[in-house]
Amino acid sequence: MRADARDNRERILTAAEEVFGRTPGASTDEVAKRAGVGIATVFRHFPTKVELLEAVLTQRLERLRDRARELAGSADPGRAFYDFFGQVVAEAASKLAIADALGAAGTAVGDEARQAGEGMRQAFGELLDRAQDSGAVRKDAAFPETYALLIGTARGATAVGLEPTVRDRLLALVYDGLRPRP
Repeated sequence: MRADARDNRERILTAAEEVFGRTPGASTDEVAKRAGVGIATVFRHFPTKVELLEAVLTQRLERLRDRARELAGSADPGRAFYDFFGQVVAEAASKLAIADALGAAGTAVGDEARQAGEGMRQAFGELLDRAQDSGAVRKDAAFPETYALLIGTARGATAVGLEPTVRDRLLALVYDGLRPRP
């Protein structure tokens, strides 16, 4: 792919993430305007709105996966785990808006997004294992319930539109439940 085409694709994805993250029902015209490209350029890269939404969601999940992998090498596994947990919750509103837009388009998440999501779950599991080994997270908090807690907290905070200070208090309560008991 030529450098200018690659740059256009990145600008389109960035613009789409901003536009659809705020307004899931937004048009591809709005994305094109935000990216500073013509609508034909958007459709050259992403023939349908669904393909564009899928690419944005995949990119989002890959970024989270990469962040979790980066944090897995941290000297403080507990802080790395809790930082990642908080990041997922803080960014959930726009990610969920994009996923909801896909659902509203009548399509299920595709293979690339599913694979990116699985990679993110695996990386989260590594963070959890390291945090448990360090004593920062209780040993009886197995992956399935801890991942469900992450997703539930993210969805709940988004559903009621928690302000950042309230969200931080919610996270403090969740973290207290995950810490080992004396």
